[in-house]
Amino acid sequence: MTHPASAPTQDWQPARYAEQASFVPVLARDLVSWLRPRAGERVLDLGCGTGVLTAAIAAAGATVVGVDASPAMVEAARAAGIDAHVAHAETLLFNDEFDAVFSNAMLHWTRDIDAVLHGVHRALRRDGRFVAELGGKGNIAAIVGAARTVLDAHGVTVPAAPWYFPSLDEMSDALRRAGFHVEQIVLFGRPTPLPGGIVDWLATFGGPLLQRLTPERRAAIAHAIEARLAPTHRGADGVWVADYVRLRFIARRV
Repeated sequence: MTHPASAPTQDWQPARYAEQASFVPVLARDLVSWLRPRAGERVLDLGCGTGVLTAAIAAAGATVVGVDASPAMVEAARAAGIDAHVAHAETLLFNDEFDAVFSNAMLHWTRDIDAVLHGVHRALRRDGRFVAELGGKGNIAAIVGAARTVLDAHGVTVPAAPWYFPSLDEMSDALRRAGFHVEQIVLFGRPTPLPGGIVDWLATFGGPLLQRLTPERRAAIAHAIEARLAPTHRGADGVWVADYVRLRFIARRV
């Protein structure tokens, strides 16, 4: 969820996020089991959002610090009892402070993965682990493709790479450049039912695609994108499904 100043623009609203994006922490709860937090450990949750998974890590007995670039999300996390702070992922200031760093659905918002990973490396103690999930190569490809078609018809240019969705090799190489040993890395499809339609998804996550539009044009184009995707992304039961592809890894500071 973190979006540094150089990253794609998204207006994060905790209430909307809770209504339209509660699936994000729910579907990543087993990522906490990859982390295997232990009592007495210090863990950094990078892109903590409203703190749902931060609390799950703390429940294992670890001391958890959450950071997010969105002041509104940090305020919501604090209201839930999380030790949360506003910070940009690309300019982390921690040094040898954490046994582990955890991140879910944040790294794909960065424009400088090397800066983020070097900051994570500095934040970890020697032999510390970094456990994360992000969108991988092919994530929401159909949604982005439909958006490009509709926006092109309206004379609007979409950035070449609205998000950072790496392949296994690209992510592995980036981790190694930052000084990590990659212990495990996987790429997998996760078709994801949405609480609302594509219009609601775009309002929650689609800033990088629609940020150059006025609110009025944004609403009209969002509905046009949804209509284009209806034959392939809305089931007979009326449920919309997004074409998510996720990349997970465990890497260790060496």
